[in-house]
Amino acid sequence: MEEVKIKIINLSDNPLPEYATSGSSGMDIRAYLPEDITLEPLQRALIPTGLYIELPEGYEVQIRPRSGMAIKQGITCLNTPGTIDADYRGEIKIILINLSSEKQVIHSGDRIAQMVVQKVEKVKWQPAVVLEKTQRNEGGFGHTGK
Repeated sequence: MEEVKIKIINLSDNPLPEYATSGSSGMDIRAYLPEDITLEPLQRALIPTGLYIELPEGYEVQIRPRSGMAIKQGITCLNTPGTIDADYRGEIKIILINLSSEKQVIHSGDRIAQMVVQKVEKVKWQPAVVLEKTQRNEGGFGHTGK
């Protein structure tokens, strides 16, 4: 497995993002807050992490929800998966929303999302008049049934 080295600045007092298990695809990312944030039902907030990265050209980071937060607290990420481009150098911030019917509190150090590093392929469009037919063809949006 190829190991990609990525520069990271951590201005928080949290550990660097890390894989929870050897088979994990995503690294947990933590909130970095001066004080707790309470999310009311259906309220969203931009949560800072104190992390800044320098991705190599040809890579992106995808920000995804944590399944435990989603099922236990009803909290998920908006704009999912969020994309961090190779040329972005600002602080990584996570858009969280409370989809539960109760207030939810986010504490500094809470694991709020996961980040997945991916290779990105660049494409060159080839204008066409006709596309090859497939078995699926134009079928979409539930065309195969329940």
